[in-house]
Amino acid sequence: MKTTPFTKFHQQLGARMEPFAGYLMPIEYSGITQEHMQVREKLGVFDVSHMGEFHVTGPKALDLVQKVTTNDVAALFDGKVQYSCFPNGKGGIVDDLLVYRNSADDYLLVVNAANIEKDWNWCVKHAKEMGLSIGKDLVNLSDDTAQLAIQGPLALKAMQKLTSVKVEDMEYYTFKKIPFAGIREVLFATTGYTGSGGCEIYCANEDAEKLWHAVMEAGAEFGIKPIGLGARDTLRLEMGYNLYGHDINDETSPIEAGLGWITKFIPANDFIDRPLLEKQKADKPARMLRGFVMKERGIPRQHYPIVDASGNLIGEVTSGSQSPILQCGIGMGYVKSEFAKTGGEIFIQIRNKNLKAEIVKTPFIQTK
Repeated sequence: MKTTPFTKFHQQLGARMEPFAGYLMPIEYSGITQEHMQVREKLGVFDVSHMGEFHVTGPKALDLVQKVTTNDVAALFDGKVQYSCFPNGKGGIVDDLLVYRNSADDYLLVVNAANIEKDWNWCVKHAKEMGLSIGKDLVNLSDDTAQLAIQGPLALKAMQKLTSVKVEDMEYYTFKKIPFAGIREVLFATTGYTGSGGCEIYCANEDAEKLWHAVMEAGAEFGIKPIGLGARDTLRLEMGYNLYGHDINDETSPIEAGLGWITKFIPANDFIDRPLLEKQKADKPARMLRGFVMKERGIPRQHYPIVDASGNLIGEVTSGSQSPILQCGIGMGYVKSEFAKTGGEIFIQIRNKNLKAEIVKTPFIQTK
């Protein structure tokens, strides 16, 4: 079981620790709902050092990243971040990821913890086919990188105290490499998985303890608290953000998953699976991922059946929980396309009861 440079702090603070993606990670400290509201209303800090980081450099860097991801990498500028996914050559998704552009021939790919090995092997395969040198042009930095996500409406205000570089007014999905908290250089990005604003900070493992203490000290006057992965999941669900292994996987296409906005069918963007996905978009998929709100008391969970008014199976729940903001059950799931219209009535089978729900647009809530 792997640990992160911050594991001892979680244990000292009494977090409930459980295995996650091969790591021992904090699931909750004071309770998921309380931690959820802490991030929505103030700020919280997540240990996300389990995420994977791949560095791609050299004259073929752009060509590789453009080939293996569906979004248009050529549209990026230095300091810009892009959400994308790896198509798997069969119409499914290897993983979703973030692409950071340092320069025209220098990119950082940030991938999900559970998929690091799979994603690395996928990138290596295509890098070798294109003549890139593994260990030079494509490097796996995952085991050497620590990451904290400071999320919430007060996050940037608190973090501004730790650097002379202006970060409080940074645009969403941008990044800077800056001196921070006495550390010579960190990657400071206005990204996150909560929808409440904030940042994600990457540093070398040897700087992790210094980063933790500085972040907690700077955030103290704003009421900062550590947050576990349980609240991370409810926060992302309220925003309708896909979670790999739940809402997307090797059997789901980005078109079905509502990720057409990161699947760019533009000239010269010849990514893997482009013809297949282009045809699927034109023909319209047989099923679509949709958000829904429970209209009867019940909490939807992954794999619960979705049925129509007559009890016929029309889909399956991929993510579900009680929304701390809405105070009702919310979820996402794939339904047959004829049932995917916003406002449509569906039923979720919970403990042998068919409970009414309504198809809604995501995000489920609006944040500042």
